[in-house]
Order: sequence, then C-alpha cells, then structure tokens
Amino acid sequence: MQPISSRNRFDPEYAAQVSRRIIENVSKIIVGKTDIIKQILVTLYSGGHVLLEGVPGVAKTLIAKTIARSVALTYSRIQATPDLLPSDIIGTMIFDPRINDFKPRKGPIFANIVLFDEINRASPRTQSALLEAMQEKQVTIEGVTFKLPSPFMVIATMNPIEMEGTFPLPEAQLDRFLIKLIVDYPSYDEEKEVLRRIHTIEKFQVEPVASATDILAIQSMIPQVTVSEEILDYILKIVKATREHRHVKLGGSPRASISLLLTSKAYALLNGRSYVVPDDVKFMAKPVLRHRILIKPEAEFEGITPDQIIDEILAKIPVPTPGVPT
Repeated sequence: MQPISSRNRFDPEYAAQVSRRIIENVSKIIVGKTDIIKQILVTLYSGGHVLLEGVPGVAKTLIAKTIARSVALTYSRIQATPDLLPSDIIGTMIFDPRINDFKPRKGPIFANIVLFDEINRASPRTQSALLEAMQEKQVTIEGVTFKLPSPFMVIATMNPIEMEGTFPLPEAQLDRFLIKLIVDYPSYDEEKEVLRRIHTIEKFQVEPVASATDILAIQSMIPQVTVSEEILDYILKIVKATREHRHVKLGGSPRASISLLLTSKAYALLNGRSYVVPDDVKFMAKPVLRHRILIKPEAEFEGITPDQIIDEILAKIPVPTPGVPT
C-alpha cells in the first residue's frame, strides 16, 4: 500500500484499509472481540485512553499487546500495587559519574501503548500521576518536562469482583478515559474456538501491518470528517437525556458530548466514510457514556445499570434520517 504522504491528505478509504488490516491481524489471535478491537482503535485514532473492565482471564492484556504489535508501536505493561510510586511510572533522575551530571531514567509510561493493570490497586497519588500524563501527554521528572511518544494511549484495566485493598477512581478521574469497555466471558462457540486454536495462538508471531505514521495520519483526518446539524442535535439530546433520567444522579458533562462526537467521527473513518451517520453515534454511545453516569443509590440497589439507561435513552430519542452532509 502507498504511504499516506503520497496520497490525498484526507482519505477515508485509506483509513478503512489500515483499520481492516489491523482488525484482521488482531483477530488471528483474539477470538470474537471484534467490536472491542474496533472501539480500541477508535480511541487510538481519537487520541484518547481506554478503561477495560473484566474478570481475570478474558484476554484484556492479550488484546492490548496484540494491537500494539499489529501497529508496530512500543508497548509496556505496569502492574498496579498499593506500594507503586509515581516515580515507578514516570521515571526519575539518576547521577551519571561519566558525565558528572544527572540524567533521566525514563519509566514505562514512555511507550505508545501502556497497559496499566488493575488501576484501582494503585494509590490515589499514583493514579493522579498516571492521569496527569494521560491528560497532558507529557511528564515532569524533577522539574524537567519530557514529551510522551506519539501516538500515546493508556489502556487501564479493572477487576469488578475484588474490591479489597483497592482505591476506586473518583468520577472526575473516570471522566478522563475516553471510553470504558466491558470485556465479558466469550460465548460457548467462541471459547470452543479458543480451545481449538490454543497451540496455534501460542506459537503465532504477530507481524506489524501498519505503522505509527498510519495512525498519526488517521488522527489528522478526524477534524475533516463532516457532521450534520441533525447528528450534532442527536448527540446533544442523548447526553442531555443522561442528566435528566429519573434514575441518574449525575449524567454526562460537555466532555461526554465532545467524546461522543470525536469517537463517532473516528468510527466513520474506520468504516471509510467522510461523514457521521446515526449508527456511528449508537455504536459508541455505551463505551463513551457508561462510566460517566452515576446512578442513584436506590436504582443501583434495584440492579439498574448505566447500559440499561443508555439503551432506554437510545430507544426513546428519534433517530435522524441518515444522509450525506454537503
């Protein structure tokens, strides 16, 4: 395939071809998680970060690692523990006698894709250091500022079962994640396929099918994706409905509206379109909104979930007629 520099700067079909290659490559290892793979790619294209929630053993780490290798990106993994310090993540300055001066020893945050396992096991101080790096795309080590690699994405995981010895993320910090994905158990047929392919998967060497340059090129296309007034109204109505729902204590903020817009544009590019349609918004609504909805205690006691509320909102709000914006 021609490099992006030799093609038109805005080329949705190129974005779709790159996306298909990555999805097909990752799917050689990961069975049955196509939507999750797409949504992580959308987040990468949007320049955001992912929060993955799922019990141990559902391939959260493998998904992150396989995507990083498929795109020839650098990858690092950090296991969160209560005694993990901010310097263990961002790095520190060490004295080098050869130059008679201090030089930086950069931490694992200096990678294109950083997997932060069990983020809620890290102390609030360490969580804050990570989230600052996510927001600013840079870190400061003893007064010296260092830019993080580009593209840069954090994939943080949380185990929803074990709460002992954890430090739950405040709502304001959860809001820093562009999307939250729920990684469920595989279906019967999917798990059976995993068993069939287990030795093949273990031996398979993931070869890169795209580059960091491809990702940066797709990121640069997002501002040029067209969004009609009807789609903008649709996004705003969905987010506004989360604030007014009878079971919701705190709904989506303007950041939620912006996030839903950006991810919808990125998903349009992934599908080779230069414009957003309602299905793009619907596909990204749950990942973008589920961690930004705080349910009232009495509703939570009744077993009502953010996903159920989002389904109800999407069912009630009229879908605009899809069309190609001019």
